[in-house]
Amino acid sequence: YATPRIDVRGAVFQGDKLLLVRELADGGWTLPGGWVDVGDTPSGAAEREVWEEAGFQVKARRVIGVYDANRTGPLELFHAFKIIFLCELIGGQAQPSNETSEVAFFGEDELPAGLSGERTRPRHLHDIFAAHRDARLETIFD
Repeated sequence: YATPRIDVRGAVFQGDKLLLVRELADGGWTLPGGWVDVGDTPSGAAEREVWEEAGFQVKARRVIGVYDANRTGPLELFHAFKIIFLCELIGGQAQPSNETSEVAFFGEDELPAGLSGERTRPRHLHDIFAAHRDARLETIFD
């Protein structure tokens, strides 16, 4: 019996610049994140992934959106939901990991062109910057 997996992403801002990491797997840029492990809370998993992939301590403060990650192509046996959390930067410093080669902050008008597959899509980035500008926006969901 197939059930969806949960992918979490941390949207972390420094001023008006968004944190992205470059994936070693494909060389594309993405929000730090990954699969929720059994026993994790979604927010705790997002905080852990930002720490592991980028070197920053964060606190998840708000859900920006819950996305059906399979609606960009054919629906197959593998299915995932993506939860993007707006996170507060608490501490740490940029530090690539065994999954990432670069860690950088980008303004909305300077986002890199090469995104990492389905990990982070242009739609997600648009929604994240909108949520950063206006805390009154409601959570987006599919």
